[in-house]
Amino acid sequence: MTKFIAPATPSRRSMLKVTGAAAAGLAAPSLVGVRSASADYPDRPIKFVVANTPGGPSDIVARIVTAALQQSTGKTFIVENRGGAGGNIGMEYAAHADSDGYTMLLATNAYSVNYGLYAHLPYNPYKDFVGVSELAGSPNTFVVKSDSPAKTVKDFVALAHASPDKFNCATPPIGTTPQIQLEVLKIRENLPNLADVVFNGGGDAITALVSGTVQLSSGSLGPALPHIKAGAMRCLAVCGTARWPDLPEVPTMEQSGYKDFVFATDMVLLAPAKTPPAYVKWLEAETLKVLKTPEMKDRLYKAGFLVRPEGADAAWARVTKEIGMFKQIIDQAGIKKM
Repeated sequence: MTKFIAPATPSRRSMLKVTGAAAAGLAAPSLVGVRSASADYPDRPIKFVVANTPGGPSDIVARIVTAALQQSTGKTFIVENRGGAGGNIGMEYAAHADSDGYTMLLATNAYSVNYGLYAHLPYNPYKDFVGVSELAGSPNTFVVKSDSPAKTVKDFVALAHASPDKFNCATPPIGTTPQIQLEVLKIRENLPNLADVVFNGGGDAITALVSGTVQLSSGSLGPALPHIKAGAMRCLAVCGTARWPDLPEVPTMEQSGYKDFVFATDMVLLAPAKTPPAYVKWLEAETLKVLKTPEMKDRLYKAGFLVRPEGADAAWARVTKEIGMFKQIIDQAGIKKM
């Protein structure tokens, strides 16, 4: 520290004045800088990275939420799709992005699933991110085209047993809960020849069913719901704990004879671990604010999702709890690591 040398011996009071002024001069710029950074954030677009292709559940929710945030805050939010490798490409990108508050990860359960499914991950699911907020969830489904002879899951299983080479199933990427639930169904029903046709996103899987490339789709309700309502598809069962209110005629998997068959696609917003806490808090508060509006609840519900307005702590608690839960499911089902 530079020593202050007075031209004459000062009084104690004058020394305190000088020292206080010097300290204030040194401290003020740094404090002002922190306040200014917090006050100005965000001063450029915030990017929500979706680790899937457009049209899937995470992409649908991302676009609904970012549009609401943009309208509510007056700030700019964008969605960037980075699909591939079971979501690991997008998750790796977000994990290694600058922790400056401008890159977030909008993740599905694949974030937790991949720990038990892959021998090596390009990110550490326990250390590389922190929670921002829960967003929304959707029960998974098994869906066929409306002209399929299968009216129930058991019907489809019977058809697949009778002609194993004629039936296959579209799923989103490996590591998503729809892909895991298909593997569980195949094991329970002894359907090793039922081909799992994996796509980069849930939207692509639904498109394949529409075109007749596949005979069954295992996916989140969201992407399939418009086609079900239009009469182009038939939902054989939902994988939730209860029937979907808008589809009261569709049974749950448990009601269809499959005990403990509950799978959903849940969306959560995460931030790179070293993101300034003040920025995380701002985004958490603004996200919860829009999620709690009746308009958001209605819009997400019509798209096939239930809003989940839970904050950072609850979001992170669920994500980390599911890492162990899905690993146990994968191990018990005998699904080999990638």
